[in-house]
Amino acid sequence: MSTLLRICTAGSVDDGKSTLIGRLLHDSQAVYEDQISSVKAASKNRTAGPIDFSLFTDGLRAEREQGITIDVAYRYFATARRKFILADTPGHEQYTRNMATGASTAELAILLVDARQGVKEQSRRHARIARLLGITHFVVAVNKMDLVDFDKDIYDGICAEFADILKGAQFHAIPMSALMGDNVIGLSERTPWFTGPSLLEYLETVDVDVDVTAKPFRFPVQLVLRPHLDFRGYAGQLQSGTIRVGDAVTVWPSGRTTAIKRIVTFDGDLQEAFAPMSVTLTLEDEIDISRGDMLVSGPVQVAQRFEADIVWMDERPLDPKRMYLLKHTSRVVTADVARTLELNGIGQATVSTSRPLIFDAYQDNRFTGAFVLIDPATNFTAGAGMIRAAEQVRVSTGREGAAERLARIARSAATEAEAVEALRVALEELLG
Repeated sequence: MSTLLRICTAGSVDDGKSTLIGRLLHDSQAVYEDQISSVKAASKNRTAGPIDFSLFTDGLRAEREQGITIDVAYRYFATARRKFILADTPGHEQYTRNMATGASTAELAILLVDARQGVKEQSRRHARIARLLGITHFVVAVNKMDLVDFDKDIYDGICAEFADILKGAQFHAIPMSALMGDNVIGLSERTPWFTGPSLLEYLETVDVDVDVTAKPFRFPVQLVLRPHLDFRGYAGQLQSGTIRVGDAVTVWPSGRTTAIKRIVTFDGDLQEAFAPMSVTLTLEDEIDISRGDMLVSGPVQVAQRFEADIVWMDERPLDPKRMYLLKHTSRVVTADVARTLELNGIGQATVSTSRPLIFDAYQDNRFTGAFVLIDPATNFTAGAGMIRAAEQVRVSTGREGAAERLARIARSAATEAEAVEALRVALEELLG
């Protein structure tokens, strides 16, 4: 079990996400006395009692004035059993992009529901986004149970709805009152029919480990290092998998196969490296490799057209007639998207890129299956994407075919005249 758990909250507006995190921080003694004093002084919502717990995360002036969450607030705390990073995300539909940002790195999502209101459309929407972003572990927090007299039938009805919404995922449902602290840190006497565990106990013990070292080796090249004539290394971070000196790897998009000669670090050479280590690799063979290329082992998808789920974050709508910059691992290419989306919209679309991408489906590898779309005019991150599959999949064979070789030669030429001459020579070699 990992010692660090990344969590995000999700759900409809006013379901009590910020209050729950504030209560969790307060009751687990993860806030200092001066923070408590500051929140007591700032508390204006007297229905919340002497402390408005939501203020531990809602720090923006607009958030405090309106009593809502607008931006993602991150809080770090630890117990004797585990460390946590909490992302408090907005519930308003107009801030869906902020919610998606907070959920993008989470391993577990806490879905809050107001017991009086039941499951709203925004709750379903946030659950869908969390699933799209690869989250498979959920806590369904049925909040404000004190306002419905801790009615077990209401709790059971909400749990039944989420069992349908979260098919294929693991979830633990908890009846609670974030304001009063019921079932947040310990079990409440007001829910004798609930046997637990409480929220904190579950978060301390849930196993969400995804062993990235067990996945196929993926190493996007970030920088080519050439400090002197006798050294050429490729620096980057292992996104997944393990690599050892002597292991065979394939360089994409060229398709050339070679072997690892050295694994270089600041502290000296290693015999083995694993994700998410940052290292410099040297190869047995001289191969034309640049930033954006990827060293891999095992099958990989290489394509210029693929299907993806997109969350649109720009006030300017997604326009299929416009070109965007697409950043995927360490590669940036131009791309167009064959559909329209408004701000905070979510949809599936076909994406076409100017150069091939080397990727896995997002459900198989969150690191090589994700990308962002950037508006080249404003440099604004306009959208986030999760790749489903390529329209035409090429599986690595470890050998460069004739067509791949000719395409590589043409791309590497500096001018059209050089490309024509290089292709003529290559064709003569192939035919001769």
